Amino acid sequence: MTVEGAALTRRGLLVGIGAVGGAGAMYAAMGALGLAPSEQNKEFAAPRPGDFSLRGKGAAKVVILGAGVAGLTAAYELGKAGYDCTLLEARDKAGGRNLTLRGGDRLTELNGPAQDVKFGEGVYFNAGPGRIAPWMVTLDYCRELGVPIETFVNNNASAYVHTNGRTVRARTARADMYGYVAELLAKATNIGALDKVITADDQQRLLEFLRRFGDLGPKLDYEGSTRRGFTKYPALDTGTPIPPPGSLHDVLAAATGRAITNDFGYDMATPMFQPVGGMDAIVRKLTVAVGADRIRTGAKVTKITTLDDGVEVTYSGGSVKADYCVATLPPHLLARIPHNLGAQVTSALSTPIPVSAGKIGLEYGRRWWELEDRIYGGVTETDLDITHIWYPSHGYHSERGLIVGYYNTEQNADLYGSLTPEDRRRKALTQGRKIHGDKYRQNLLGSVSIAWHRQEHIQGGWMYWPSFDSSFTLLQRPAGRVYFAGDWLTHLIAWQAGAMESARSAVTLLHQRVLQST
Repeated sequence: MTVEGAALTRRGLLVGIGAVGGAGAMYAAMGALGLAPSEQNKEFAAPRPGDFSLRGKGAAKVVILGAGVAGLTAAYELGKAGYDCTLLEARDKAGGRNLTLRGGDRLTELNGPAQDVKFGEGVYFNAGPGRIAPWMVTLDYCRELGVPIETFVNNNASAYVHTNGRTVRARTARADMYGYVAELLAKATNIGALDKVITADDQQRLLEFLRRFGDLGPKLDYEGSTRRGFTKYPALDTGTPIPPPGSLHDVLAAATGRAITNDFGYDMATPMFQPVGGMDAIVRKLTVAVGADRIRTGAKVTKITTLDDGVEVTYSGGSVKADYCVATLPPHLLARIPHNLGAQVTSALSTPIPVSAGKIGLEYGRRWWELEDRIYGGVTETDLDITHIWYPSHGYHSERGLIVGYYNTEQNADLYGSLTPEDRRRKALTQGRKIHGDKYRQNLLGSVSIAWHRQEHIQGGWMYWPSFDSSFTLLQRPAGRVYFAGDWLTHLIAWQAGAMESARSAVTLLHQRVLQST
């Protein structure tokens, strides 16, 4: 090849490609010419290892009951320390309550019809956990395992608050409640009601804060604020604010307190995160790290026998003998399995109470919540039996998308769980229409709903301890050669972080025992 009579060298070709297409195009061309690797040729290496590891090497065989997050974490950490682990999982795949549903999946249910998931490509529904706080150990495992994360929008001022039949934007509900509360305290301060509590200088500082906190007027009155939002936002003109607020009585009667403080807790505070592409990315990475061949699915445990020199576990399809056992099954189900761990253990396992929980994913062919309501992620809080509506924190401006039409617990979850999937969808759409209007029923492509208390081998969204008493403490210690683990054995119940922290505790105790016995 020549250019104006001169031979075109590979270097010249690459320089030309780089000038036109940039560094990415040049690098790709280098790969095609064999001058650079065209794909990664080594396994993923964490940018920084996790802060937890079992010191020293063990050489024991461990059988793990349950391949949910706790079981997988236990196997992962024990495997790094040299243990030979086998996981028995009654369901047809690993993950437990970390369940992400996509098109082609099939969801079965106790005493109910199966649901075939028909979502479009790239659409997914986190039927179990959906968000992670930044301080949780879950994010450490995402980093260590190479699970990419993105922001989960937990608090969105453009989402709605629906209480007592009234729907307002979250920003409006907060502005009005904060404004009137600030007015009351500011006036009490100004007339000297707090003279015996704080100094005059502190009163002035408090008044200045309250003026800003509530956006109060010169007379310390709350008369509304641009914080409440606009029907037409400022651009070439000053915009059109929404109508003035109602009275203090009206605002208090709306009972928005729970809705506007839902993200105040340490476990819900912004920012929160989610794995890119679905929460089950964590399960997939853990499965690869543990070794899929070590997980026996469809293996329902039917008997546990602790021996002087090991543990024997019988399951549908056979039995396995190991030196130790880590039991991560839901405690109320574990209590029903025949065993020789003692009556006290059975009683302790029966103490925590399963909590009903349910969710529905609604796929729409048009992302109307972005186009018409200008909602990009976040959660609408309600006093309806649907409790919440979640908007997706990914795939913005895509053609289609999925919202969580309800996420409810206890009595509301029992109510929805008792219905057929069609009736759950119908009821969810009826309730959601009260907030979003007729468009909530339009362009609906499909749905799938889950009632966790009707999921075989799980039968509950999470566990509730009436009190963290001696039963809680007892199960944090081994029963013979059987160790227990799960989010239910922590103060992080219903969080994956609880399952991971509990697994770490159990394998640490087990490892110390092995090292001391050698």
